[in-house]
Amino acid sequence: MSQYKTPLFTGLVEHSRKNPVQFHIPGHKKGTGMDPEFRNFIGDNAFAIDLINIGPLDDLHQPKGMIKEAQELAAEAFGADYTFFSVQGTSGAIMTMVMSVCGPGEKIIVPRNVHKSVMSAIVFSGATPIFIHPEVDETLGISHGITNDSVAKALEQHPDAKGVLVINPTYFGISADLKKIVEIAHSYDVPVLVDEAHGVHIHFHEDLPMSAMQAGADMAATSVHKLGGSMTQSSVLNMKTGLVSPKRVQTILSMLTTTSTSYLLLASLDVARKRLATEGKELIERTIELSESIRNQINEIQDLYCVGKEILGTKATFDYDPTKLIVSVKELGISGFDAEKWLREVYNIEVEMSDMYNILCIITPGDTIKEGDKLVEALTEMSFQFANKEGLLEIAEVLLPDIPVLSMTPRDAFYAETEVIPMEECVGRIIAEFIMVYPPGIPIFIPGEIITAENITYIHKNVEAGLPVQGPEDFDLKHLRVIKEHKAIR
Repeated sequence: MSQYKTPLFTGLVEHSRKNPVQFHIPGHKKGTGMDPEFRNFIGDNAFAIDLINIGPLDDLHQPKGMIKEAQELAAEAFGADYTFFSVQGTSGAIMTMVMSVCGPGEKIIVPRNVHKSVMSAIVFSGATPIFIHPEVDETLGISHGITNDSVAKALEQHPDAKGVLVINPTYFGISADLKKIVEIAHSYDVPVLVDEAHGVHIHFHEDLPMSAMQAGADMAATSVHKLGGSMTQSSVLNMKTGLVSPKRVQTILSMLTTTSTSYLLLASLDVARKRLATEGKELIERTIELSESIRNQINEIQDLYCVGKEILGTKATFDYDPTKLIVSVKELGISGFDAEKWLREVYNIEVEMSDMYNILCIITPGDTIKEGDKLVEALTEMSFQFANKEGLLEIAEVLLPDIPVLSMTPRDAFYAETEVIPMEECVGRIIAEFIMVYPPGIPIFIPGEIITAENITYIHKNVEAGLPVQGPEDFDLKHLRVIKEHKAIR
């Protein structure tokens, strides 16, 4: 198979050039029925291939033609046995992974800092999560991944688990020893599911962490759109056969996928795969060099620190992705939120994210020295503006409480009869909603857990520290939704 081929994109272009008369959706009919201002901005070419699953264009739900060929090329590029395109983003692919291995009442081992799509899948499937606490970096105030030791311990206690889910690499680009984790899980015949949302590029360069498929994982949900050059919301689900059935995966993915699949998104996956497979190493090489140059320059700026290889050395920090620039700003006496706002308002720079102590900047093949110089210039000026004005930002000592006891499955709790009561009256009750804080991105509560005084205190401390607590229906955090109690009638 030639990785230079783009069967899906090429097929769409050839179809549009035939200029058929369309008596099918979408209703904009090649853009002529679209608002003129929007059409002029987007361009006619985009509307020309914004098509649907008519006969010549194959069907993502049962691919036999150009989509099948495009997915086979992607599987070869990613070292997978099968690759499935997702127009539901990586969230859809993650939910597919979980629901492909877990049913009602079955266990799945997951990090406590999983993406909300994992918990959504657990609610949908009726599975029971077995949580592992990720390692927390107290210096940076962020969470890393889970270790092979913690996975081994979890499987020893729960050998009947139907899957182990690993985040690799993390949002911040940190990887654990994924290959070892896979070996441990496979010794129990338990499949490994990888949230690889922030690692599409790592498969294509030997100086980056090992990819899920290289490590022998069973499935990996990979965001091509985040770092691989496809359009937003387009992702892939890579898998190896053995412990998981590809037919089961296709069925679940189809259940979660719209029947009006976007061919713009699908075509962008096709061309992004081609570029990664044929030019990826060269492009990523330049990206790594640019990232290291920016990192070195940032570390020369007073009171700023950009994380590098020195973070490695623990079982949770086995490897890292240098194209992720974690910049600690706490020594300036400001928060990451302050830094993000300042960069936006003064330099028109948007960062990937900010938290209490850091900003995160992502460098991709779409960046050049020009953008890197702009970032360094802005951070230099920011250091000058804030240096010695407010003093060191005191790190809030918000310790992680014990994970609450899960008294019923998240699905049963989510669909149970509930009521909303004041937070101070919630101790001992079963929560029916999600509450999480970022950073370090770890849920405080998931539906079905018993509320403790310690966790209520933990919520208050995070709020006082200025960390955003998210999830509850009551944004003011004065009330929580809990399982309704039916008391005896007197």
